[in-house]
Amino acid sequence: MILVLGVGNILLGDEGTGVRVIEKLEDEYVFSENVELYDGGTLGLKLLEPICRSRFAIVVDIVRGGGAPGAIYRIPEKDLSKKIPYKSSLHELNIVETLIYAEELGNKPETVVIGIEPGDWTSWSTELTEPVRNRMEDFVAVVLKEIEKAGGSWEKVEAPVKKIRVV
Repeated sequence: MILVLGVGNILLGDEGTGVRVIEKLEDEYVFSENVELYDGGTLGLKLLEPICRSRFAIVVDIVRGGGAPGAIYRIPEKDLSKKIPYKSSLHELNIVETLIYAEELGNKPETVVIGIEPGDWTSWSTELTEPVRNRMEDFVAVVLKEIEKAGGSWEKVEAPVKKIRVV
């Protein structure tokens, strides 16, 4: 199974970008049966179950890499602890810690993080900043390419269906 895991807090502007990507993928695409989209929100340790049942995980989140807001990053597993500082996340546990637990359980999938540099991740807002919003199509395209590289497939739906979501 290929897990596409969007994480973040949708109440803190760009911090919710990973979740917003999952929503966009659910609304606009259909995926092969070996692809699972998962809104991980800020679940932290509760993400162990979907992570452990996957063979490949694509984590979608903000990454503070020092670039301009909207910069897109691909961070392979071997570089995660170098690029995503320990305790840099507002989530209960950051992804590096969660993967360490998965490894201890003997079920850690191969993992890559697709991240975007946030503009504002600390102010209360349900809206993405303009630099991140303007790169959303590019960000989604990078995630779709990663799904294909992992062995999944997708099709864009003719008439996207906007699902009702409660905030």
